[in-house]
Amino acid sequence: MLLRKITIGHNNKGSSAGWACDKVVVDDMGNKEVYEFPVNAWFDISEGDGKIQRDVLAGATQPMAIVYNVQVMTGDIRGAGTNSKIHFVMHGRKGIKNSGKLFLEGGTFERAQIDIFNVELLELLSPLSRVTIGHDNAGISCGWYCEKVTVYCPFTGLEQVFPCGRWLDEDDGDGLVERELYEMVSLRQKKQKKFPWSLWIWTSEIKGAGTDAQVFLQVYGETGKSDEMKLESKSDSFEQGQCDKFTIEMPDIGKIRKLRIWHEKRNPFSGWHLGRVTLMKTLTREKYSFACNRWLDINEDDNEIIRELPATGKLVPEPLPLIKYRVTICTGNISGSGTDASVYLNIIGDLGDTGERLMFMSQNNANKFEKGNHDEFLVEAVTLGQIKKVRIGHDGRGGGCGWFLDKVMIREEGQPEASSIEFPCYRLDTIGFDVCVFVPAVGYHIAIKTGSINGASSDSKVFVKLYGEKNDTNKMLLVVSDNDLGNYFETGQTDIFTIETFDIGKINRLLIGHTNEGLQAGWFLDSVQIWVPVHGVQYMFPSHRWLCKDEADGKVEVEIYPSETLEIEKLINYEVTVVTGDVWTGGTNANVFLQIYGEEGKTELIQLKSRSNNFERGTTEIFRIEGLDVGRVYKIRIGHDGSGIGAGWFLEKVDVKRLVMAMVKPEKKEEDKKDKKKKKKKKEEEESPGELKEVVRTFSFPCGRWLARDEEDGEILVELRAEDYEDLEENSYEVHVFTGDMLGAGTDASVYINVYGEMGDTGERKLRKSNHLNKFERGQEDVFTITGMDLGPLKKLRMRHDNKQANVAWYLDRVEIFDVKDETMYFFPCQRWLAVDEDDGQLSRELVPVDEAFMKRDEDEEGESSPAQLGLEQKAMSTTFTMRVKTGEKKSAGTDANVYAILYGTKDDTGNYENNSDCTVSTVSPSATEKCVCVCQVSLI
Repeated sequence: MLLRKITIGHNNKGSSAGWACDKVVVDDMGNKEVYEFPVNAWFDISEGDGKIQRDVLAGATQPMAIVYNVQVMTGDIRGAGTNSKIHFVMHGRKGIKNSGKLFLEGGTFERAQIDIFNVELLELLSPLSRVTIGHDNAGISCGWYCEKVTVYCPFTGLEQVFPCGRWLDEDDGDGLVERELYEMVSLRQKKQKKFPWSLWIWTSEIKGAGTDAQVFLQVYGETGKSDEMKLESKSDSFEQGQCDKFTIEMPDIGKIRKLRIWHEKRNPFSGWHLGRVTLMKTLTREKYSFACNRWLDINEDDNEIIRELPATGKLVPEPLPLIKYRVTICTGNISGSGTDASVYLNIIGDLGDTGERLMFMSQNNANKFEKGNHDEFLVEAVTLGQIKKVRIGHDGRGGGCGWFLDKVMIREEGQPEASSIEFPCYRLDTIGFDVCVFVPAVGYHIAIKTGSINGASSDSKVFVKLYGEKNDTNKMLLVVSDNDLGNYFETGQTDIFTIETFDIGKINRLLIGHTNEGLQAGWFLDSVQIWVPVHGVQYMFPSHRWLCKDEADGKVEVEIYPSETLEIEKLINYEVTVVTGDVWTGGTNANVFLQIYGEEGKTELIQLKSRSNNFERGTTEIFRIEGLDVGRVYKIRIGHDGSGIGAGWFLEKVDVKRLVMAMVKPEKKEEDKKDKKKKKKKKEEEESPGELKEVVRTFSFPCGRWLARDEEDGEILVELRAEDYEDLEENSYEVHVFTGDMLGAGTDASVYINVYGEMGDTGERKLRKSNHLNKFERGQEDVFTITGMDLGPLKKLRMRHDNKQANVAWYLDRVEIFDVKDETMYFFPCQRWLAVDEDDGQLSRELVPVDEAFMKRDEDEEGESSPAQLGLEQKAMSTTFTMRVKTGEKKSAGTDANVYAILYGTKDDTGNYENNSDCTVSTVSPSATEKCVCVCQVSLI
């Protein structure tokens, strides 16, 4: 029998357990063979890679290990944890090969905790047929309750789950302290395959060449790129004249084109002189070399700490050239447009990208990114080919971090300025943004839930990186949340963020982590949800693990995969440009809202806001919003809530850009028409479906009026017609509201109305200016005027009040609406209470028009009273929805607030319905409001 490999290690006991082994020699005396196993590695949990057991091949001079990620979950029952030493065996597909007994060192195996280990083997065992897990039954509290074991092999991309859910305790259950576990196949996940590579990095021998900074690496191939990889070792790495060896994992990216290597420190003693790098694929032995012989130091060479190195070697007949790109970043010329934040840039071409580069040293300005500046920077990179777009952003730090970016211009160094590629922006109110010519920005909404266990919160800065079918994003810091809960990532809290980037397609995985800064940096991440309205998709990413240097596997970033993908309502992008008039006190501090109407529907009411000081006098602001695709836009409704000091606003005009994706064929060029040789190419282009691009249609809405209580007509809301939509005219409606003549019929509450016609609705309007000083008194007729776009024949109306003030109950007899343009009167009988303690407890009613003859009908006509007949007619035209609202069982889950709900359908929505009905208690609990089901009925026309 020939020896192929050995497994060697120690039990990590004794006062000085660490061991550096050079090699092992085995003399097979029977067969007169001598086998040499070169090791040259530490067996020490505090040195090198921290391993105390290794597989070594006979005569091997290169590492050949395949890494398995093993997660062991201890149960969440009393006394589940153990102090015993845990061992583990993986069995191959047919059970013939196995890993041998592996000791899982460094785990704590505490109750409800997941311990994570990386195991290196020379055998490919995945997919596993079973695993064996047990312990040595030594020490105090040696009994252990194992919940499950999860094994992930990057080489095959398979993640297998082996449930246990039993005690390993000689005093409990069946007394076994070792068990064989079998896979639950339904939980198997197929993840991205990654292959092992061997990496050697030579630090130069010149004086001061070494560094103590953290080094990072990224590799680019013909079909993709690797993740950014942190090169970590428990020994001192990157010392002068030293060669450091690493094993890394990368997906299949084709033949290697280049690598990028950098470090994170910009202090005077972190400089590093890199000699060269060698990369070899472990399985195929294909090898690439990368020569450097340059400083990565802010005080040496060109002051850069990042280098791109083209691949060379037998597999690379023509290495790609290094190019210097001159980047001109133009800051806007408006007030407050400059920034003190650190700006990052990534240039993206068809041969790769530059990675995220800090714009550190301007070639022409000492004080960068000031108002009106044109700052120039040099970016050295392996050639990018045709430049397609740039990704630019800042870190949000500093007192004046907000920045208005005008444009970015890029050209190769030495080329004339006329050859520059220009990328207009005209904004940067978000932390990061993609500036591009052909690719539209997509909003990704990310909800991050921090676990509810003790110490789960973090003071560190959290970042994410999304990987999609088309592309991936940079690492992006999450610094400004949408729900703004003050302190982010607190125990049990869900923080919501929105990032805008180019379309990366279907998301297949997510990298999330933190910068490990702050007094309490460790973080327990429970789950992540990402919804992409433009795609109509929501992704669920379970995590339930520590990201902490002192917990589990010590990682502070993790790659997770979606467990579930759900369909959600699909939206499109709109770009809204709002121009505030340049008149005295023309700006507003109020909250501004917009609703868009088109031939195929309407959007929800959307608040226009950003981090900037919006709607100042004489300013033009651009908002990117998501909403339903309403088709051709014919009108908008815009206004504000009148809040704040100086709420009055002079609105000059609004432009709405409807951004949709469509297949667009390339434009025909003149030379193509004349050149007969290109006929075949032209024919192919004509037959091709074209390119998916963002098609933009702009709709303009001139206004030029005040929206202020003390100006013009006192209205703070206006409807505007699109300039090119001539079929629509403005109209006025006289609204006559009749309060009943019974005791207590009047109300002091604020009353709202929404009138619906064949061509849309008025939106909810507050009935403010009446012909009476005291509105809605018993037996009174109040007359109001509503101005807006013509609705065509009226179909229904919705009336409600806000249930505020002392006397709020209201008996509405009827509403009559006179269409001024068509000189038509519409009759909407009601004859019901809008009150929580009368009738059915509803504060809102939907009414349909009836003939004038019905209103004049005697009460006893046809043997029925008018209210009864009216009820039957309205019931026939309405739909009743029964809505059940269940309050959670958690302590203090109930609320004393007024709860409201809006139901959205394919035709319309219900508007704001407050649930004021009685609740029926379904179970007994300490407090009736801690677990109840509220049932209310909503009748809609």
